[in-house]
Amino acid sequence: MPTFLYGANVHANGIRQHYLRYGGPDNGRSERDSIIIIPGITSPAITWGFVGERFGTTFDTYVLDVRGRGLSEASDALDYSLDAQAADVVAFAKALGIERYALVGHSMGARIAIRAARSRPAGLTRLVLVDPPVSGPGRRAYPAQLPWYVDSMALARKGCDAEAMREFCPSWTQEQLALRAEWLHTCNERAVVTSFEGFHTDNIHQDMPELNVPVLLMTAERGDVVRDEDVEEIRGLLPSMEHTRVPDAGHMIPWDNEEGFYRAFGSFLGAALSDHA
Repeated sequence: MPTFLYGANVHANGIRQHYLRYGGPDNGRSERDSIIIIPGITSPAITWGFVGERFGTTFDTYVLDVRGRGLSEASDALDYSLDAQAADVVAFAKALGIERYALVGHSMGARIAIRAARSRPAGLTRLVLVDPPVSGPGRRAYPAQLPWYVDSMALARKGCDAEAMREFCPSWTQEQLALRAEWLHTCNERAVVTSFEGFHTDNIHQDMPELNVPVLLMTAERGDVVRDEDVEEIRGLLPSMEHTRVPDAGHMIPWDNEEGFYRAFGSFLGAALSDHA
């Protein structure tokens, strides 16, 4: 059964924030913490719709369009800093009256979740960091290259089909490529460039000792975003952190191994994600 409820907008932290909601409070979901999913640097909320559908079977779930992506506010004058993005998440939960929630952030979204959690917002209960870039001042660069983003966005703005997008995402399915080709043009180039530069200038490691909620670090078996030594460094900053590696997956974990992604949560969120029906 589909769990998608609706897409909507809310005014929070001074901007229009668009989101998709799945599941709702019925069928026991109201007894569990809500989930707010924060996607990565060029992933509008709708591209995480398949994940929202699964989460919606078990949790009241919200998938955000980060500012400058999808249908959320974007402009040449908007602040696209990590601090602004983190404040958006906290204000979003407050504006919708979400009393207890976990943040599940992927890539850039994980860095946003860390910065948001540092402020210890009321209602935040858990944090899941999915393959976060561990770059920062004095650290090795994020392995992806900025032209990959800029060139693919330029192609999408002109208008392209799924096959044209395959050059950038050769391992993706036809359906995944089609959705990216349809929605990538909604990603503001300045927003993406600012976030990419922030991967190398924002120090998320200094935020980690300030976190006061349980943390699950989920990393990809393939790829070079989070290495074993990075996991150990983070564990030193967050001794109680749980860690799991998802087999047969690169950085876009749910795209590469969707069922492995869901299994990796275990019962960390308070209930296991239901088996695929």
